[in-house]
Amino acid sequence: MTRRTAARAILLAAGELLAWWAALALLWLVLISTVDTLERIVGASCAVVGAVLARAGRRAVTWW
Repeated sequence: MTRRTAARAILLAAGELLAWWAALALLWLVLISTVDTLERIVGASCAVVGAVLARAGRRAVTWW
């Protein structure tokens, strides 16, 4: 793997994690009834965990 393809792979992984995080955080905000600071922190944290698990799950079923 060359330096250029390694950098591209890192950017693609970061982009995928960011997209998953944004989608899951938005879903959290839509489904809760009150939006306060603690709910935002919990939602963002859960979205990070969900994004990592979603990426791992997708990578487990694809070969690239």
